[in-house]
Amino acid sequence: MSQLAGTERAHLNFCFTLHRVLAAHGGDSCFSPYSIASALGLVSRAARGPAADEVVALLTGGDPDIAKHAELLRDAAALGEPTGGEAPVLGVSNTLWVWADLPLNEAFPDELATWPGGTVATAPFVADPEGARRVINTDVERATRGLIPELLPPGTVDPDTVASIVNALYLKVAWAFPFPEAETELADFHAPGGTRQVPTMRQAERLGYAAHAGWQLVELPAVGGVSATILLPDGDLAEQESTLDDSVLAELLSAKQDTMVTLALPKFELDVRAELTTALKELGVRTMFTTAADFAGLTDDPRIVVSDVLHQAVLRIDEQGLEGAAATAAMMRLVSMPITDPVTVEVDRPFLLLVRHATTGMVYFFARVVRP
Repeated sequence: MSQLAGTERAHLNFCFTLHRVLAAHGGDSCFSPYSIASALGLVSRAARGPAADEVVALLTGGDPDIAKHAELLRDAAALGEPTGGEAPVLGVSNTLWVWADLPLNEAFPDELATWPGGTVATAPFVADPEGARRVINTDVERATRGLIPELLPPGTVDPDTVASIVNALYLKVAWAFPFPEAETELADFHAPGGTRQVPTMRQAERLGYAAHAGWQLVELPAVGGVSATILLPDGDLAEQESTLDDSVLAELLSAKQDTMVTLALPKFELDVRAELTTALKELGVRTMFTTAADFAGLTDDPRIVVSDVLHQAVLRIDEQGLEGAAATAAMMRLVSMPITDPVTVEVDRPFLLLVRHATTGMVYFFARVVRP
C-alpha cells in the first residue's frame, strides 16, 4: 500500500490528469506541474466562486484547502545543501504583472508575497502591448537563465490585456552518481517510427528500483534532494500508459529498494510549448475564461477574465546532471459584460521521466520521451 501523504497523492493525480491530455497526440511532451500548479494556485486565490472552485478541484482532487498545496510549493522551492561538488541551483518567481490603472485588492499583494518569489510589477499593457510583452519575456528569460526567451509569442498581449500571473522556474542539479562520459555511445532506441541510434549513457550504481504492474521504476538521485524517476513500461508505452496513474506510481515508490542497477539511459533535450487553455477547459476549468468569472480577490473591476494560459518547458539530461526551465502565464483581460539481485534496465524505448523534490514529492518536470 502507498505511504505517500494525501496532498502528495493529489499532486501526482494532477500530474497524470494533465499528462493524459497534453500527451494525447502521442509524441514527445514535457511540462512543469510545479510551474502550472503555482500559476493556477495564484489564479484560484484571485478568483471567487466557480472560477476558483474549478481550479482548486483540478489541483487538489476535490480538497477545498488549497493552502496545503501552497505549503508544498513553498517547501519545494528550497533545496538541501550539498555535501560537496557543484551546488544545486533552483530559482522560482511568481510575478503579477499589472496595468498601472487596474485597481488592485489590497489583500492580493499580501497573498502573493507568501508564495516563492512573489512580487507585483507594472507593465504598459494598454498603452504599449508589444512593450509589455517584451518586458515580461525579458523577465522570464532572466529567470530561466536564457532557456525560455519568448514565453509570450506575438499577439498574446493586446490593448485589452490588463494583467498576467507568471510563474518562472529554473533548476540545475548534478547527479549524485554522474555517468562516465567515456561510457556514452550510440545505441538502439526503439521509437514508434522505427529503431534509431541515440547517444546513450551507462552506469552501474546502487539506485532505487522497483518492478510492479508492468512497470520498472529507477530513481536517479541528484544533489540538493532532487531525484529523476524513470518509469519504463515492460512493453509498448502507448499500450501501457493508460495503466499508470498516481496509485500505481505510489505503489512503485513505496516498493522501491536500493538495488545494484546497470542502467542505460539516452541523453535528451526537450523544448515544448503546451496548449494549456484547451487542456484546462477539457478538464473542467472553464469559468475563469468567461464573463461569469469573479476575480474579486484581485480587483473590484468585474470585467476581468483569463484570456489564455501559456506554458513552455525545457529539460536537458546529460552525463553530469539535469537542467530545466519552465514558465506559465495566465493572461488576464478586460471584456465587455455579459535489497535484491542486480538488475539491468535498458531504457531503449519510449518512457516517462519525472523530476521530483524528494521531501515533498512535488514534480518539477513530467516528460514523455519518444524520440530522444
